[in-house]
Amino acid sequence: MSNTQNQAFFPQPVTETLKQNYMPYAMSVIISRAIPEIDGFKPSHRKLLYTMYKMGLLTGARTKSSNVVGQTMKLNPHGDMAIYETMVRLTRGNGALLHPFIDSKGNFGKQYSRDMAYAAPRYTEVKLDGVCNEVFGDIDKNTVDFIDNYDATTKEPVLLPTAFPNILVNPNQGIAVGMASNIASFNLKEVCLATMAYLKDPDTDLLSCMPAPDFSTGAMLLYDEAEMKKIYEAGRGSFYLRAVYQFDKKNNCIEITQIPYTTTAEAIMDKLVDLIKAGRVREVADMRDETDIGGLKITLDLKRGTDPDMLMTRLYKLTPLQDAFSCNFNLLIDGRPQVLGVRGIIAEWIRFRMGCIKRALAFDIEKKTAHLHLLNGLKKILLDIDKAISIIRHTELEAMVIPNLQKGFDIDALQAEFIAEIRLRNLNREYILKRTNEIETLTDDIASLKATLESEAKIKKMIEAQLRRISEKYGQERKTQLISPDDATHYNEDQFVEDFPLTLFLTKENYLKKVSALSLRSSNGEHKLKEDDCIVQEAETTNKSELLLFSDKCNVYKTRINDIPDSKISLMGEYLPNLLQTEPDEKILFIHPTTDYSGNLLFCFQNGKMAKVPLSAYATKTNRRRLTNAYYAGSPLACIMWLGNDERELVVYSNLGKALFMQTTKVPLKTTKTTQGVQVMISKKGSIVQMVRPAELSGIKDLDYYKTKNIPAMGCFLKTEDLPAKQLALF
Repeated sequence: MSNTQNQAFFPQPVTETLKQNYMPYAMSVIISRAIPEIDGFKPSHRKLLYTMYKMGLLTGARTKSSNVVGQTMKLNPHGDMAIYETMVRLTRGNGALLHPFIDSKGNFGKQYSRDMAYAAPRYTEVKLDGVCNEVFGDIDKNTVDFIDNYDATTKEPVLLPTAFPNILVNPNQGIAVGMASNIASFNLKEVCLATMAYLKDPDTDLLSCMPAPDFSTGAMLLYDEAEMKKIYEAGRGSFYLRAVYQFDKKNNCIEITQIPYTTTAEAIMDKLVDLIKAGRVREVADMRDETDIGGLKITLDLKRGTDPDMLMTRLYKLTPLQDAFSCNFNLLIDGRPQVLGVRGIIAEWIRFRMGCIKRALAFDIEKKTAHLHLLNGLKKILLDIDKAISIIRHTELEAMVIPNLQKGFDIDALQAEFIAEIRLRNLNREYILKRTNEIETLTDDIASLKATLESEAKIKKMIEAQLRRISEKYGQERKTQLISPDDATHYNEDQFVEDFPLTLFLTKENYLKKVSALSLRSSNGEHKLKEDDCIVQEAETTNKSELLLFSDKCNVYKTRINDIPDSKISLMGEYLPNLLQTEPDEKILFIHPTTDYSGNLLFCFQNGKMAKVPLSAYATKTNRRRLTNAYYAGSPLACIMWLGNDERELVVYSNLGKALFMQTTKVPLKTTKTTQGVQVMISKKGSIVQMVRPAELSGIKDLDYYKTKNIPAMGCFLKTEDLPAKQLALF
C-alpha cells in the first residue's frame, strides 16, 4: 500500500479547530497588540517609551532614532520599521497627539498629511518629552508589575503608572479580531478638572468640566449635547468635525488652516478635484497646497461673485472638510476588553492610580522601616563605642565579627552588618548622634505613610494634588472649537441647483437626453440617434426633480436630474449603462420624473395581470442608487404607466388580435411593490398581452364594443378599422 493509503484521517469539528488554532492568535491581537489599556498605551507604545526611559532619555540630549529602535527590539519582537512608525506617531513633530511623549528633531511627517513621508531613523533625533516625568513617576517603587520580555532576558512593565488619565488625553485607535477601539482625545486641563470633580462626587456632571473632545489638528466640533451625553455614559456615538477657514477678500480666496483629525489635506484636495472635473463645483478657479513650516494651508481661488460662506457650506457636505468621528471607547481592564463611557474610564483610572499609590506607599514604608531598624542597632553602640571597636579588634576571624557584634550588643545580623561596614573615621560620637537623630523623623514618616495607606480619602487627596499640579504645568488651551449645530450652516442641495424646465428623451437603445426648454425651442433639426434607434418615451420635468428608471431586470434606478449632464437634440445623449452602472444586458423600459413621489404606477404584465402601486413605495430616506425587486418578476412587462392620482380608461391588446376596454378603477391599489396584481385579460391558447394604450390614443371609435362588465375577460377581436399600427411600442 502507498504512503497515502497508510495515512489515517480523523474527523475534527470545525469549532474545535478554530478554538485550538485561531483563538490564541485572536486573543494575542486583542490583549497584546491592538487594544489600549487603562494607562493609555498599547504594548508597542509602552515598550518603546520604557526603552527610552532606561536609556536615560528623560534628561540629557537627544539621540538618533535608530539607536532607540535598536534598543527597543530587545522588548519588541517586531521589525525596526514597525517600531519606528510607532515612534513617529508619538513625536512632537508629527502632531498626532495633544501632548506628545517624544521631543523630536527632524522630519516626522504630519498627522494632517497622507503623502508627507517621514525621514529615515538615521536622520532624526529623539528624547522623552517633559510630560513623561508624570508617566514614569515612581515606576522604580514597585508601583506596577513587571514581566519577562519575549526571550526572558530582561524585564518590562505591564503598565505605566501615569499620574493623569492619559487614556483620555491622547487619541488611540486599534483594530483587533472581532473588535476595534477608537478613543477620542480630550483637553488635559478639562480631564484633570473632571477627574478631580469625580473624586469628590462620582455623580458629578462631567460635561460641565469637559464638554467635548479636543484634537491636535483643531477644527470645529458640531456640539450635540444629547449625543455627547451618550458617548460619556456608553462609550459609543459619533460627532462631526469641520474645517476652519478664513476668506482673504483682497485676493478673493479661501484659506483652510485646520481640518478634521480623521482626514488629510490630500484626501480633501483629491475630492475637490473630482468635483471640479464632474462640474459639480464651478466656483473654484484654482486650488493650491500652501502648507509650510507655519502649518497647514489649503488655498482655493474663487471666481468673481462667489459667496465664500455658501461655497464652504456646500464643500462641508461634499468633501471630507466635514467628517465624522465614530467613538468606540473599547479598552482592556485587567486583561478583559470593555467598552466604557468617559465616566467609567475615569472610575477605572482612579482605581488603577490608587493601586499604584498604595504600592508606592508600601514600598516607602518598607524601605524606611528597614532603615529605621538599622539605625536602632546603631543607637545601641552609642552607649559604648569603645566596646564595639574592641570586639572588632579582638576578633581573630573575619567571619566572627558579625556574630560577636550581635552577642555583644544584642542586635541582629542586619544591624551588625550595617555597624561593621561603618568606616573607622565615622566611629565617633558626633557621627552616631547625627545618624540616630534621624530615628524620630523616620518614625514620624512611617506613621504618616501608614495613616495615608489606610485612608482612601488621603490617597484621593494625593491624586487631586498631582492632577492640579500637572494641569498647571502642562495644560493647554482648547484647540478644537465647539459650535452648536443650530448655529452652523448646513448644506441644502436645492439652494445650489438651478431650476429650469426641460424634456427627457428615452431611446430604445438606452440613451437618455436631457434637453432644456430653451434649447428645445431654438433647435430646428432632428434628433441625432444611432442607426435603428428611436425615441420611445418623452417626459417633461424640471432640473430639481428626481428620476426613476425602471429596467427589465426588476430594478429601479434613482438619480437627481441635475446630476445628469445637459444635452442637445444634435447630441446622442447619455448612455444609461455607463451613467447608472447597470447590470450586463439590462435595458431601461420606463422613466418617470417626480418631486414628491405622489400618484400611482400601473404595471401591465404579458400574462394579462395588472398591478397598481403607489409611487411613494419607491421613496427612500437614504440616497440609494438602486432598488431591487421593484415590481413583480413572475411575468415579462407589457408596459408601465403613470396614472397620477387620477383613474384612466385603457385598451389592452393581445397578440391574437383581441382588445379589451377597461377602467383602472377595477385594479386595486397595493402597497407591496412586488405584488402580482389582478387578472385583467384571460390568457388562452398561448396569448399574451402585447400592448396597453390610453383609450383616447387608441383610435377606436366604438369603445363600448370592447367593454365588459367584469374582469378578467377575454376581450373581443379587433374590427378591421380598429387594427393598430404594425410597429408597436411601450408607453
